[in-house]
Parts: sequence; C-alpha cells; structure tokens
Amino acid sequence: MSTGVVDVHTHVVPKGWPDLGAACGGSGWPWLRVDSERAAMIMVGETEFRPVGAECWDASTRLADMDADGIDVQVVSPTPVFFSYDRPADQAVKVARIFNDLTLKVTAAGGDRLVPFCQVPLQDPDAACAELDRSLAAGHVGVEIGNHVGDRDLDDAGVVTFLQHCAEVGAPIFVHPWDMPGGPRLDRWMARWLAGMPAETHLSVLAMILGGVFDRVPDTLRICFAHGGGSFPFWLGRADNAWHRRGDLVRGASAAPPSSYVDRFSVDSVVFAPPALRLLVDTLGEDRVLVGSDYPYPLGERPAGAVVRAADFLTDAQRDKLLSTNARRFLGRSRI
Repeated sequence: MSTGVVDVHTHVVPKGWPDLGAACGGSGWPWLRVDSERAAMIMVGETEFRPVGAECWDASTRLADMDADGIDVQVVSPTPVFFSYDRPADQAVKVARIFNDLTLKVTAAGGDRLVPFCQVPLQDPDAACAELDRSLAAGHVGVEIGNHVGDRDLDDAGVVTFLQHCAEVGAPIFVHPWDMPGGPRLDRWMARWLAGMPAETHLSVLAMILGGVFDRVPDTLRICFAHGGGSFPFWLGRADNAWHRRGDLVRGASAAPPSSYVDRFSVDSVVFAPPALRLLVDTLGEDRVLVGSDYPYPLGERPAGAVVRAADFLTDAQRDKLLSTNARRFLGRSRI
C-alpha cells in the first residue's frame, strides 16, 4: 500500500452512462456529446456546460498525469453537475447509483492509486444514508457532497442526520461548492467560480459552526472543504469579532467563537499562491491542510501539489503532513 503524496480533490466523468431521462425519469438531464476518442462535451439540454478529455474517464491517462506530477494516490470524486439535488429523491437515487457504479469501473483500473468517493441524494437523508452504505460496501471509501441543498445549508436537520451517519460508519466527507448564484454581476469573467465559489464554501463552514453542527456531531467526523475553505480562513477574525460583539445575532446555536472549531475540519490546498497557503497553515494548523488539485479541470493546480512543495516557510515535517500524513488520517490509514 502506498504512503506517498495524496491528492484529495480530483473529479471523474465516466463514459457510457445511459440516457438519464429513460433510466431515471424527468427531463433536462446532462448528457455527453462525444467529439472524439479523447474529447467530449458535457451538455445540459442543448447548452455546452464543460469540455472534458480522456483524463476524466481513462485511468491510464490519469495515472500518467499523476506520475508526471509526483502524485501517488488520488481521491476521485463526482463532478458536481451530476448531484441532482433539485430533483425528486427517487430520480437522484437512480442517478447516484449509475454514476457511483461507473466510477468504480474507472478507479478499478488504477488499483490502490485511485480512491473512489461516491455521491448521494442529499435531499433525502434516509436515501442518502442508504446509498452511502451501498457504495461503501461496493468499494467506495468516502463521499463528496455539495455545500447546500437549495436553501438548506449544512446545518439543516436532514443534512446533519447524514453527517452523523458518516461519522458512525467512518466515511470521510469532501464538501464541494456547486450551484452558485448567477446574474449580470456574476455571469462575466467566470465570476461565479472566482468569487461565488469561495463565498459559498465560506457560508457553509459558518453554517456548520454557527448552526451548532460541530457541537452536535461526534468529533470522529472527518470532513474536508474544497478550495482552501473558500474565503473563510481570511475572514475568521471578522467572524470571531462579530460573535463577541453582536452575539445577539451571530452566535446562533454555537457554544464557542468560530476560531474554537478550526480543529474540527480540514481544507485542501488549492489556493495557488504561497501567501494564501501560509494563511491556511497559520489559521487552521499544519494538521488541517491537505493537498488537492481540482484535477483535471482548467482552474485546478498543475502540477498538483506544486505550491506545497515550493513553500519555503514549511519545515520538512510540515510539508510531509500536507503532502501525505494529513490525507491518510482523513481517509483512514488502512485505506491507502
């Protein structure tokens, strides 16, 4: 089993899924327009959503890129466009089963180097728990969830039920922002990704803290937020200040200031610049930052782990934690 560098944030788009309308019911599902053996386009209706290449579905291409980047193990998670939280739960269950089973076919070709995370119908806590259990039994190691379900954030009672179940069965959770608001101010320059994604993650970390989730779920919960926790680490001091000075509005269900909870979750390292990485380590601690790349998408980091490797403020021991040790603890040491 490898104990080398682990990338906890990568995505998969399997090939060969059926017509989702016929298989799951409903309409307007994503579909894959195959342009060549190594290139395709995710379509939503007749709208082009995202171009993808063979690295999304071909294990040999993925493994070659990992070798080039010095990555031993990847966590392979769904692409959020397939979450389907806005659909009836029975449809979301069916699509989760389809993509979870296809993902296992992709990762099986990589052996221990590709660690599969499943998706679940998070809008229905019972169905989400059941699909998680089914997926873990089939070979998945953890689960990726979106950071909200409509207007329900991660402190929603149903979502908390699912988080508690993950803690009970020992499944690590990777939280990824999705379904960002649009509008004239956010629909240019990819602003939904550049500003909206960090804000979405920031909001959901606050929801877990101020909504009292960390006071209710066991400390065995292993949860990691994408993209360095969004803007939360930079504004932690502002949140603490507001908790003390406007506790009548800010404290919510939390028992302690926000900074008291930074040892309850992890973040990945996809922040692209050494000063931002230093902020993560200084704010959250050297045990709570894990290498992530957002592979294989264009806004991800290549080579994966480059900023961690180049950061001259890290000691060798700290670098080893970010590159490997922290991720193995997040996943469970026996898993890789």
